[in-house]
Amino acid sequence: MSRQAVWDPAQYGVFGAERARPFAELLARVDLEAPGHIADLGCGSGELTATLRTRWPDAAISAIDGSPEMIAAAPDVPGITFAVGDVTTWTPARPVDLIVSNAVLQWVPEHEDLLPRWAAALAPGGRLAFQVPGNFDAPSHALLREVCTSPRWRDRLGDVLRWHPVRDPSGYLDLLARHGHRADAWETTYAQVLHGDDPVLEWVKGTALRPVLTRLDAAEATGFLDEYGARLREAYPSTPYGTVFPFRRVFVVAGGP
Repeated sequence: MSRQAVWDPAQYGVFGAERARPFAELLARVDLEAPGHIADLGCGSGELTATLRTRWPDAAISAIDGSPEMIAAAPDVPGITFAVGDVTTWTPARPVDLIVSNAVLQWVPEHEDLLPRWAAALAPGGRLAFQVPGNFDAPSHALLREVCTSPRWRDRLGDVLRWHPVRDPSGYLDLLARHGHRADAWETTYAQVLHGDDPVLEWVKGTALRPVLTRLDAAEATGFLDEYGARLREAYPSTPYGTVFPFRRVFVVAGGP
């Protein structure tokens, strides 16, 4: 994950079940019976990494994340090694049977150069599996860009966000196919129903808002959240059963020639 923001494992985990769904869908398409060595690149706080051990109990799993806060919150699971590390410079000591990257690459501007390199690090028959959010044109992100670039905030926040940080499924398929790799690429939009006060604001506090809040002091953050939260409430109105928050994700599972 990006080191431009201080990550908060507790805030990220507020909607832990909803955030776990894409990871489960991604792994369901990984057709490996017994990978010996798995790398989880950008593992966050490690709860989802632990599910890799449940599915493949004999695998040796190495997991890295750029956030010391996240790694400090990782569980102690036999067979999994957690460490602070940079996904952009990661190089395995030997070929890897499965490389997983979950909701990380949107934070890495150079990830289109990394993906072919990661795929080349796979053992014969290995798989590269990753998923990224595809909702950067959704109101949650469009409104965030509008507020950041408004006259009140643009001097502090005008350059904090990347506007189009990921490709669509066809774009990733093309990228990997041009490097000689087979790829299964698809997208899913979850119509999530969130509960609580200002649930969409609480959601983005755990992800998209992290680099924004890192730049602001407490008083500024309160003013920013008041302004942005009001726009979110209009874009995502509450209903008697909760607040509907469409959540688009892009998935890729790639292998060798």
